[in-house]
Amino acid sequence: MARLEPGDQAPDFTLPSDTGEQVSLRDLRGRKLVLFFYPAAMTPGCTTEACDFRDSLGALQAAGYEVVGISKDEPARLARFREKEGLTYPLLGDPSLEVLKAYGAYGEKQNYGKTVQGVIRSTIVLDEDGTVTLARYNIKAKGHVASLSKALGLGA
Repeated sequence: MARLEPGDQAPDFTLPSDTGEQVSLRDLRGRKLVLFFYPAAMTPGCTTEACDFRDSLGALQAAGYEVVGISKDEPARLARFREKEGLTYPLLGDPSLEVLKAYGAYGEKQNYGKTVQGVIRSTIVLDEDGTVTLARYNIKAKGHVASLSKALGLGA
């Protein structure tokens, strides 16, 4: 499984959002972007991470970053997740796993001591041209947004 590294050009994609519209990476060009890949909507760790992004969105946007969450969930489930948790950024669904695999966010991982195939919690930061500036894989949900903010020079 190939993982993205700083300097790589991000693979283009078009995915359905929680509102049912199609969102393409090319539509988001011209903005710095935080793409976070998470295993499943409405699970404890993913809810913690998604809510941390929600609560930190103002600071990220003030620094010029937009946030987009991507999981393998269908748009209807994403819509319920967004509504239930009051999420204020787009959620995209990749049930085919095509984009998750292209970004290195799907493959072999450890889950409770066992090796399994699944979504690897990952965050990829892109510049305005779609070039990777930061790539983190196998991250912990709790404290991730604070760590990411620090890595982006935004404080803890």
